[in-house]
Amino acid sequence: MAGKKTIKLKQIGSPIRRDEKQRKILIGLGLNKMHKVVERQDTPEVRGAVAKLPHMVAIVD
Repeated sequence: MAGKKTIKLKQIGSPIRRDEKQRKILIGLGLNKMHKVVERQDTPEVRGAVAKLPHMVAIVD
C-alpha cells in the first residue's frame, strides 16, 4: 500500500432528486452524507466516477 497515490473526496451536493445512477455512484465512492470526506486510491475508475458527478463531489487537498 505504500507508494499508492490517494485523493480525498468530499460530498458537496445532495442526492435528493437525482437519478438512481448518480446515487449508486455516490454510494460506490463511499459517500452518503453531506460534507463527508473519504480517501480513495487515485485510479482512473475513481476519477471517472468523480467526473460524472462534478456538481456533487469535489476533490479536496
